[in-house]
Amino acid sequence: MKKFFLLLVSVIAANCVAQEPDLNSLRMPDGFSVSIYAEIQNPRQLALGSENTVYVGSLRGSVFAITNMNGDETSDNVVTIAENLNTPNGVAYYDGDLFIGEIGRISRIEDVDSKLSSPQQTVTVNDSLPDRRHHGFKFLHVGPDGKIYLPVGAPCNVCEEDEIFATMLNMNLDGSGLEIVASGIRNTVGFDFHPESEELWFTDNGRDMLGDDLPACEINRLSEFGQHFGFPYIHQGDLPDPRFGNGHDPSNYTPPVLKLGAHVAPLGLAFYRGDMFPDEFDNTVFWAEHGSWNRSEKSGYRVMMGQISEDNTRIVSNRPFVEGWLQGQRNWGRPVDILNMPDGSVLISDDQANLIYRVAYTQVRN
Repeated sequence: MKKFFLLLVSVIAANCVAQEPDLNSLRMPDGFSVSIYAEIQNPRQLALGSENTVYVGSLRGSVFAITNMNGDETSDNVVTIAENLNTPNGVAYYDGDLFIGEIGRISRIEDVDSKLSSPQQTVTVNDSLPDRRHHGFKFLHVGPDGKIYLPVGAPCNVCEEDEIFATMLNMNLDGSGLEIVASGIRNTVGFDFHPESEELWFTDNGRDMLGDDLPACEINRLSEFGQHFGFPYIHQGDLPDPRFGNGHDPSNYTPPVLKLGAHVAPLGLAFYRGDMFPDEFDNTVFWAEHGSWNRSEKSGYRVMMGQISEDNTRIVSNRPFVEGWLQGQRNWGRPVDILNMPDGSVLISDDQANLIYRVAYTQVRN
């Protein structure tokens, strides 16, 4: 344990070395450009409100609003709309209200669009969630059924715990009816509902301490409530855990749609919904790989894209969409979340460079 702690401290220290952002080092498919949309301290989940306003969660206690009344390529202003919260990573906008996901609490700012001049008091929606910080960051999404979806990660690297941990939950907008809809999910901090099938797709971070290349992080698809995705017994759909996997058959668990690299730390996930990008981006999913802290050679630090099959059940091909935050073994940024904008561009949050980028297609479409 001491050796692991010293490794963690040294890696965190290395990643905290200040490096200037270098947008010229970012690589994208032909025809795309990237620009700085806003500067915000530690931006995490993004949510689109009315009139192009973007709400931003963070790990530093504050929630922000980015205004852009004209829908331009850069924002007008950044304001703090909530502060002194417990790690408000998650934000979701629905019917004029902003829902905020803290470690053990979901709260709300009602009629948030009219309250952008100063920090607001939040109203508790549900405070019955576990308050354990390890994998406790919340990501929020209001589903097609009008319910809030949120995770409760495993409070450990790998362990057996109370039923509520390592799960996906949903609840009514007023906080009632909290229920587990999926289990065996170690730590998801990003998900979205497919625009056609309305099935929930989500990222999951694989366990540590099995070496550089095991197990794979995952993209998963929830096709029906009650599915179990393996943790802590089975990793990446086919790898029994050395401690907890004995007697557990991988075929009894739901395998991932796609196995990613080990330790790439996939976070935000979003289906492309715009019409700015070329036709090849139809039925495409993006996910942000925040980047490894526990490999001898770093991996991740990029935004990936995957083409979905015609029956909307699997990813048939995948490749980088934006990369270049990692230069050799030094990284100057870490992407977190992806957001569709009304004009067809996408925003990407970066909690290391403290930036939100705008990625647009700048060539004329044929």
